[in-house]
Amino acid sequence: MRKEKTKMSKHPFANIHFTSTFSMSLVLFLVGMVSLLLFVASDMSRYVKENINLSIILDDQAGTQSAKRIEKYLLASPFAKSVDFVSKEEALEDHIASLGEDPQKFLGYNPLMASLEVKLNAEYANTDSVMMIESKLKKFEHINRVSYQKDMVTLVNENIRKISMILLGLAVVLLFISVALINNTIRLTVYSNRFLINTMKLVGATRWFIRRPYIGRSMLNGLLAAIISILFLVGMVYYIQTEFGLQGMMIQPMTAFFVGLIVVLLGVILTAISSYFAVGRFLKMSSNDMYFI
Repeated sequence: MRKEKTKMSKHPFANIHFTSTFSMSLVLFLVGMVSLLLFVASDMSRYVKENINLSIILDDQAGTQSAKRIEKYLLASPFAKSVDFVSKEEALEDHIASLGEDPQKFLGYNPLMASLEVKLNAEYANTDSVMMIESKLKKFEHINRVSYQKDMVTLVNENIRKISMILLGLAVVLLFISVALINNTIRLTVYSNRFLINTMKLVGATRWFIRRPYIGRSMLNGLLAAIISILFLVGMVYYIQTEFGLQGMMIQPMTAFFVGLIVVLLGVILTAISSYFAVGRFLKMSSNDMYFI
């Protein structure tokens, strides 16, 4: 009979901890998902920016030495990620392959010019930086013109800025919601032990002695919830990659590390802080007040 009573008394507490842990894992999953979207959007924006092409067209008088001197300058500069030299012959081959026409046949000569194809670092893939690069390149001889898709550069930067602002705003809102939900979950968990806390206070236990086990257990539950949410995130990413055929869309290791770190830190730190204040609320109450809350 006594064993049955013990089991009956343990079940409600077990259900409370299970419910609170699962609720926190869902909240942390949403936070982790938005954080993942932020990092993935940042990686994609960097990838798009670093694939914007800057073409330095050389005139017909430019020799190999002039091209190498400009290429050497570009490779030593902070704005160039990669530089490829395209000769007149290679430019003609690319033109024929893309359009199917050979202008040399009816003109009698190759009208295309040699060029240096530059991939910029993401920090310099904007209109102001490209104009600065263009002004520096004007100092070199045998450069006919600098060509780039100005409208595309502007459009890419504007779209990336808008998407980043939307995701950042969503992350901030979701962070406030997660703090409120985790705080309420912890308060409900501690609420069931308010009379035990009051008894410990009456027998002379210090505030830290009373708080310590609740904070430790909350941090453990927060860590467990964070692990569960990370497993949910891994499952979501795997499902998206396999269901929509996006196996090539690999998440960077550092992105996965930072998202996991954010989820774990939020799970542990927020539960610890919430537990500290939740227990403190009942420590300040008198015994009579606890019957009316």
